[in-house]
Amino acid sequence: MKREGKSKKDFSPKNPTKSSFRTKQNAQKKIDDGKMRLNKFISNAGICSRREADKFIEAGLVTVNGIGVTEMGYRVSSTDIVKFNDQKLKSEALRYVLLNKPKNYSGRIDSGTQTVSVMSLISSACKERVFPIDKLLKTETGLLVFTNDTTLAKKLGSRSQTIKSIYQITLDKNLSQTDLEKIREGVFMNGKTNTFESISYIQSKEKNEIGIEHNRGGIKYIKEIFEKINYNVTKLDRVFFGGLTKKNLPRKQYRHLSQDEINILKRL
Repeated sequence: MKREGKSKKDFSPKNPTKSSFRTKQNAQKKIDDGKMRLNKFISNAGICSRREADKFIEAGLVTVNGIGVTEMGYRVSSTDIVKFNDQKLKSEALRYVLLNKPKNYSGRIDSGTQTVSVMSLISSACKERVFPIDKLLKTETGLLVFTNDTTLAKKLGSRSQTIKSIYQITLDKNLSQTDLEKIREGVFMNGKTNTFESISYIQSKEKNEIGIEHNRGGIKYIKEIFEKINYNVTKLDRVFFGGLTKKNLPRKQYRHLSQDEINILKRL
């Protein structure tokens, strides 16, 4: 005998009013009203990080259209006049540029008249003023990231930050197998044992061309380790940095980072 009652189909709501209402609400939330959070506006102006901006807002140091704002999450439009410590701020779009730096370009922002600044190579990349997150010296080559994102620059530029970096270096003489193993085991320097994440000869190259993975301490640290065992670094090329490579990026050329690449850097 067929049991009476509603089938599964009968229990399905024919008029999902509540669900449709929520969908409509969510769609409305996603509409871009052209505004941004005040802390982001301040950060984009190059003053500080968003977290620091929140503290300044809370302390009453920020005004919008002449009125003090201490509300977290406050949103502003492009026509609003935002001031920090009575100074008008101008927010810019965040830019991220990757350069394959050649030699004979100074890593300084303003190198004077003797050498050409690396800034000249990316002058046409964007209208916003961007800066390198770290420095490659005149004789050093390879990947260099420029940005006006002060939060990211401060994070990646910190010496305590661990960022996977791979270098190809050339020494003033062949590196002996004994000294290669010595570096792998660790070189005692500055009161502690120092080494790299990995070090090896570059395949099919002379024994003075070495590949190194070094994730913390800076380029100066690399040179100091080799100097400690009586070698000098004559060339240094950064070929990998935080997930970024030189693939399809010729020397002296630049490109803008993709959103995926930006996200990778922010997760470091």
